[in-house]
Amino acid sequence: MLIEFRVSNYRSIGEEQILSLVPDTKKSDSNDNIIEIGKHKALNAIAIYGNNASGKSNLLLSMSLLDKLVHLSARSSSTTRLPYDPFLLRKGWDKKPTKFEVTFIINATKYRYGLEFFQDTIVSEWLYKKAIGREVDLFLRNGDTIDPSSALKGNVKIIDAAIEATKPNALFLSTCDMFNIEEAKIIFQWFKNFHMIDGLNTETITTVSLWENKEYQEKINNYMMNLGLGLVGIDISTKDFDSSELPDSLNENARNKLIKQLSGKKSFTIYTKHKLYSSTGNETKDTISWKLEDRESAGTNKAFHISGPILWALVNGGVLIIDEIEAKLHPIMTLETINLFLNNEINTNNAQLIFATHDTNLLSYSKLRRDQIYFSEKNKWESTEIYSLSDFVYLDKTNNFKKERPDTDKEKRYFEGRYGAIPVLANFNSLNLKVNGEKR
Repeated sequence: MLIEFRVSNYRSIGEEQILSLVPDTKKSDSNDNIIEIGKHKALNAIAIYGNNASGKSNLLLSMSLLDKLVHLSARSSSTTRLPYDPFLLRKGWDKKPTKFEVTFIINATKYRYGLEFFQDTIVSEWLYKKAIGREVDLFLRNGDTIDPSSALKGNVKIIDAAIEATKPNALFLSTCDMFNIEEAKIIFQWFKNFHMIDGLNTETITTVSLWENKEYQEKINNYMMNLGLGLVGIDISTKDFDSSELPDSLNENARNKLIKQLSGKKSFTIYTKHKLYSSTGNETKDTISWKLEDRESAGTNKAFHISGPILWALVNGGVLIIDEIEAKLHPIMTLETINLFLNNEINTNNAQLIFATHDTNLLSYSKLRRDQIYFSEKNKWESTEIYSLSDFVYLDKTNNFKKERPDTDKEKRYFEGRYGAIPVLANFNSLNLKVNGEKR
């Protein structure tokens, strides 16, 4: 269960921004949107709104980047560069480290893990744990010095070996996992269910790999059938890579590279099945199939691509991050996808969804609480800032500060600019659209 994520000095994000999934205790609307593990509570979804270039995607990318660093850094070479991409619009910030920190729950125990890094080195790294009583550190790292505490579970000699093996550009947590240190393996199991997909450029590999499991086949089919896309079935065929099918136009070097990359791998083709009707327009018992990518809409392709990650998260209780969730989808399909996570009769394993969107219909028709709605916009020095509708206050007619009511028309107020995070456009009447001084 994800509790909080912090990021600073990454791309458009300058000062530290905090995405909190801790429910506002003063809000009583949609209590079903709160999940509990032990004494800990968290929200089951977060929506992030904001105009283009406000930094929504960078916030989500930073979460995905932390996941990649945790999984890959220890296996990288000593010369591999870290993905350091600092905020560049304020002098001196290219000399500051990027910082990520995540707080999460595993079996009712709270962990807080973070790091700071430059292009070629990990500046600092820390891991804290809180089960009963106060929070204790498991290890603290400052440059080349790594100081594990007695609370870090594992053989002392193996922990010492992990310290010696940790490269300057690698995470100690990742190295601990390679050395099979118990605490690290527990944390890696949590990150295993932490995924991000891009709503515009989805990949089928997760859905296709899940298809090999008969239970997931049924779930994916049911998901697609329930979307009202006119489908009666889906099938996937796979075959081993065959170098003889490569085009003759490839030169020898390119051909050899592809053969090396693809040898031993499988290709797959996705087919959708439809009812076949008689010449008089009556339904028959026959069906017709064709390739998904050839004849289905972009929305149907998108729905299939995200079905695997969505179902995986719901089954395994993971954290799913989706950028541009509404891209290529009808608003009702987007709404129903989000409702899967908001419905505690379906979301029985405490899965969480974090998504960026421009779909304002969700402000009116979804059951998102006020603390589940975030906004993103740039400050005066063009750095991304995020804030929750739950924290939003305004002056009423009597000059008293008021918080937004749960029954407010949030979509209308957002379009009116009351929450900020909307585009401020120039006057397009100033555009000179004449050619050679004449109208066409």
